[in-house]
Amino acid sequence: MTDRSVTLRRAVFAALAVSTAVALPVSAQEAQQQGEGGRSIETIIVTAQKREQNLQDVPIVVTAVSGQLLQDTGVKDIKDLTIVAPGLTVTSTSSEASTTARIRGIGTVGDNPGLESSVGVVIDGIYRPRNGVAFGDLGELERIEVLKGPQGTLFGKNTSAGVINIVTKKPTFDFGTDVELTGGNYGALEGSASINGGFNDKLAGRLYVAARERDGYLDVNTGAGPRTEDEENDRKVQTARGQLLFQASEALEVRFTGDYTKREEHCCSGVPTFNGPTVAAINALAGGAGTQNPPDPFNRTAFLNRGTDQDTTDVGASMEINWDLNALGGATLTSVTGWRNWEFVNGQDVDYTAADIWYRESDGNHSAEFDQLSQEFRLAGETDRLNWLVGAFYADEQLTSKQQLQYGTQYRTYISALAGAAAPIFNAFIPLNGYPTTLGQRDLHEQDSQSWALFTNNNIKFTDAIEFTLGLRYTNESKDLDTLYRNTHTGQGCGTLRANFAALQATMAGAGLTAAQIAQLNRVAVGIGCAAITDPIYNNLANSQSIDESEWSGTAKLSFRFTDEVMAYASFARGYKAGGFNLDRVRTGSAALPPGAPGGVGASLDTSFDKELVDSYEVGLKTQWLDNTLLLNATVFYQDYTDFQLNTFDGVQFLVTSLDTVTSEGVDLDLVWFTPLEQLSFQGGVTYAETEIDDPAALANPGLFDQNRENDRLSFAPEWSASLSATFEQPIGSSFIWRTNVGAKYTSEYNTGSNLAPQKMQDSITTVNARTGFGAEDERWMIEAWAQNLTEEEYYQVVYDAPLQTGSYDAFLGAPRTYGLTARFKFR
Repeated sequence: MTDRSVTLRRAVFAALAVSTAVALPVSAQEAQQQGEGGRSIETIIVTAQKREQNLQDVPIVVTAVSGQLLQDTGVKDIKDLTIVAPGLTVTSTSSEASTTARIRGIGTVGDNPGLESSVGVVIDGIYRPRNGVAFGDLGELERIEVLKGPQGTLFGKNTSAGVINIVTKKPTFDFGTDVELTGGNYGALEGSASINGGFNDKLAGRLYVAARERDGYLDVNTGAGPRTEDEENDRKVQTARGQLLFQASEALEVRFTGDYTKREEHCCSGVPTFNGPTVAAINALAGGAGTQNPPDPFNRTAFLNRGTDQDTTDVGASMEINWDLNALGGATLTSVTGWRNWEFVNGQDVDYTAADIWYRESDGNHSAEFDQLSQEFRLAGETDRLNWLVGAFYADEQLTSKQQLQYGTQYRTYISALAGAAAPIFNAFIPLNGYPTTLGQRDLHEQDSQSWALFTNNNIKFTDAIEFTLGLRYTNESKDLDTLYRNTHTGQGCGTLRANFAALQATMAGAGLTAAQIAQLNRVAVGIGCAAITDPIYNNLANSQSIDESEWSGTAKLSFRFTDEVMAYASFARGYKAGGFNLDRVRTGSAALPPGAPGGVGASLDTSFDKELVDSYEVGLKTQWLDNTLLLNATVFYQDYTDFQLNTFDGVQFLVTSLDTVTSEGVDLDLVWFTPLEQLSFQGGVTYAETEIDDPAALANPGLFDQNRENDRLSFAPEWSASLSATFEQPIGSSFIWRTNVGAKYTSEYNTGSNLAPQKMQDSITTVNARTGFGAEDERWMIEAWAQNLTEEEYYQVVYDAPLQTGSYDAFLGAPRTYGLTARFKFR
């Protein structure tokens, strides 16, 4: 045990001993006046155990954020949510479809659709197969719950690190219309409207529509084109969500939901952060302006000569039935049926420079599509001492992934440029048309995934103070993948280099080049001239793979209520995430040697990776103080991951490996405080987590880690994460109100790269959002001024190896300061 671990354990148990405590929650909206001049925090309802409970009775770390606080802090998608949730990080990379959520430093890099998410996203009871599939306008929100730690019993799929449970507003029988209009910098224009009410005493409906657009916040140097757009990271989104609520009787309720989102943008470019030896060649090819040298990432200038059009369509329908069965002693049968189709088409300037090296056309040949059908049944009931639930879950998911990479006009010239003085030697071994423009890789992956599970979760009250929770889930996952690897060229460039590799060595040695120069030129020949995109071994290569696995997950929790205000608990949870397949080209042997030769190159026909398992232990307190005006909660956690799925981009392709052991241990501290000053309330929290790679035996892949990484922190795993939100609400006269909210999020330094390269570090950052508004006390109208990233904090989302540019690094930036005015109107 390390000294740091010992110190951690002593510190956290000392914290528990003095009754510090965990699990954040809500806004002043949840409070009601009590007594004369006093306020208290009323019951905060969450559904972390698939039934409505008071947050303080749930033996799970839950951050519950109300609709009002979500509105005050400007949360419209899961990335915005990080400002109010300590321990939660959400980033995106080459597209907003590649969005990744992490809790306590645990998550799955989202660029490779073959990997499922470690943090599950569930919207109105329907799980989303990847975090990026859940990235969009969330519409009218009732609340969002962030459940920390594995949730493998009730939520099941993709929840080995936690769950983001999103609950939208359901129809009510009271008529009302809401309208919201926003204008802001970067040409932001937004509008939304909803109408809600009853058609009769049994049927109610709600319709929400929204349109949002914004100019890009990166300037673009387009070089010689053909790109003409001079901005990047713009956005245009249209959303519609319709619902019907049918209350057939007091015992039967049915909710129908249909939604549609269309998202169009030019997104998402990286900017240079560190230039290696390739920068001279890049700039020479682009007439002196291929990339920025020296780098100045926060002047927010991208270099792109090709288009980055991205279109996302997300459509779905669901039906939830809740039926009270009197014949079963008041048990409730719940059925949740969901169908979703999500499609993403992507164009990309893959080299992120104004040189024309390689790219992806937005013609539909680089895309991903998920078609998903899911069904869940739950039967739940309760007696004086027992709260029981049994259920079944089924999901059928069809994934179609098209992978396209095309040669630009300067692919061959770039190889020669990197050779420098040895270019004449290289040119003799590279056919003039070895890398024909517009041609390249065009692979097709079709994956059929089926999952079914049986589960139960039961709470037993031995006494009024002691309660035991036992949950168990059995899951079966099967995946069948059919892949057609295809080159739209013959592979003549790589084939010629490979066939003449020995002659190339002799020619370079005869030219008097040093060993170091020869080694560098060999890396160029093999890494670029014979990169996987160029390799003739993938000419019309068909492959089929399958996995079929079963796993148990579950939980056991014991809670003890000392008083009405203090509850302690200890828990164990087992989480599971399915194995899968790397949807990229994976080769064996040396790319310099021909197939069949000793050590020669081969196409790996087994791209599978193992399932990910986690054992989690928690000890926590949930407490209320000062006449129920202060919630102060704390939890100590230890999570042990086996075969942690790690996805890494090496500048050419994605590598997937399993780390034998990753551990995350630390403390969650959270509070809600309604201060003696009646207008002022706070909520916030702190997460301290040591999330480390523990087993050096897992690090034998020299293409991933360049040194032993035992006891190194995992990427995107800051030690400290803290959030604080302050709300001040002041009545003005008898008719008006002024409300101000300021929220801040602090994150200590962390590495943004899966391979932990030191160039990928992000320093500690603090982001601040603020909103102030004046309006009618009955909320008929309100005008608000707001700012996101008020202090213009400059930070990286992800730093990555610049494609085909060994030694250079680019970054996807965090958003700059945005600000504007919002007008809200309510008609009742």
